[in-house]
Amino acid sequence: MSLFIKDPDSRIDYRVDWGAAYLGANLIASSQWQVSPQEEGGVAVAASGHDGLSALVTLTGGRAGASYALTNRVTLTNGEIDERSIALRVEQR
Repeated sequence: MSLFIKDPDSRIDYRVDWGAAYLGANLIASSQWQVSPQEEGGVAVAASGHDGLSALVTLTGGRAGASYALTNRVTLTNGEIDERSIALRVEQR
């Protein structure tokens, strides 16, 4: 799991490249993002999408000093489902 640092006031995009040596002939059919823990004032998903090979999410907020898990769950065109997670720490910069 990768670790990223986010400022609580930033609005920033993160991308998971599923196409890099993984998908083969398959593409992403759907992509969902989840932040854990979900809490008031915590990191929130502002927008998300995918281009068939990569999944993109825009994050806002977060409490300084808090850590979050950001999970991307994709369904592929062949029906397979997979997840990848990112560790996110919020720090005032």
